[in-house]
Amino acid sequence: MGRGKVQLKRIENKINRQVTFSKRRSGLLKKAHEISVLCDAEVGLIIFSTKGKLYEFSTESW
Repeated sequence: MGRGKVQLKRIENKINRQVTFSKRRSGLLKKAHEISVLCDAEVGLIIFSTKGKLYEFSTESW
């Protein structure tokens, strides 16, 4: 069985929104790392939170 579709709309509860952001951010960073390793690709990822905090990932260029 699949998970079902997630309706894309803003999460109104601030705590739930922050938890979701944190989980999805870590998942996105993990996927960026995986694609860089599996496909030998150079990847750059920049994420800004609503408070302006910067999260980044980049592969090393030889």
